[in-house]
Amino acid sequence: MTQKRINGLDTLRAIAILLVLMSHYCGFVSKHQTFGFAGDIGWAGVDLFFVLSGYLIGNQLMSGIANGEPLSLKNFFARRLLRTLPNYYVVLAAYFIFPVALSGRSTSPLWQFLTFTQNIGLEYGQTFTHSWSLCIEEQFYLILPIVSLMLLRLKSPLWLAWGLLIAAIGGGILFRGMAFMDGHPAFDAQVYYSSFGRFDELLPGVAIAMLKNFHTGVYDRLMRHGQVLLVTGLLVTCGVLYCINSDDYNKLLIVNSLGFSALAISFAILTLAALSPNSYLHRLRLPGAAQLALWSYAVYLVHKPVFMLIGTELAKRHINANGPLTIVLVTAAGVFGGWLLYRLVETPFMQLRARWFPVKARQAQTGQLVQRPV
Repeated sequence: MTQKRINGLDTLRAIAILLVLMSHYCGFVSKHQTFGFAGDIGWAGVDLFFVLSGYLIGNQLMSGIANGEPLSLKNFFARRLLRTLPNYYVVLAAYFIFPVALSGRSTSPLWQFLTFTQNIGLEYGQTFTHSWSLCIEEQFYLILPIVSLMLLRLKSPLWLAWGLLIAAIGGGILFRGMAFMDGHPAFDAQVYYSSFGRFDELLPGVAIAMLKNFHTGVYDRLMRHGQVLLVTGLLVTCGVLYCINSDDYNKLLIVNSLGFSALAISFAILTLAALSPNSYLHRLRLPGAAQLALWSYAVYLVHKPVFMLIGTELAKRHINANGPLTIVLVTAAGVFGGWLLYRLVETPFMQLRARWFPVKARQAQTGQLVQRPV
């Protein structure tokens, strides 16, 4: 059964991948702040992906639980692995088959890449560094369903689940605060790539899923105020990004400890706006957004090595990477590479997944987001 797509969620996912593309274009092609402030905040695209991923996984788990269906870890993990592993392993193979063209200054052991643990001890400039976010998500996909199943088996009250969620967010804030006091700010690689420093950003998305499935009255009331959510989300997002990027504030303890969590919460407010039929974000249908959202996982994996290869050739030929035509062509090449991966690898495995582990009709009807999280 085909799940329903929501324009607002497509738009947010498209914005997220565009932010990442701009950030990596500046870092690996132009070596210049080509896109101004948009390039400066390009790193936040991953944070937006985290929130959307938290909502997706949380809603998949909790819609079934709320409907009284048994939680099957086998089906959940099988569906996740068939979604994430094929694309990832194909790109990983390219990095190891062409080590000279795609290498960084050092490379994590292969076993860490195979087990999604290379973000542990990862440093800037190493090989395939953009896979760090996949590590955090895969680790999260392992922990969340197991914790959910434990709470179900113990017949724990709902308030305990909320307490654990809030405590986990507090744990992320505490970790970053302690790291900052030890001389490691939020954008230090030991914090930025750390599971402990970033996992809490998926939890606001999980909170949305909990509201939707277990607090329907509250969720419905929120859905009636889509425009307020949209304006609030935009204002809070802009404020948080300003503080994180401002030299006047980004050296403060509160910004380094609370910043990523506050940004995730602001993105969660925008996600609520995207889900609300009363919001412009929900109604707006941008041309190409749905396609870019659908390809976003593959584009995320492929675009950086494509940018690195093209950037090297542009530098050799002394071609201006800041020219509008060059920007369009190089970005299109990154997106096209992702599309090829999506068509040749992701699509066949998704068809296998649908055949081997089909979604139940009730789950398909309650599904709200079909794009794969990054």
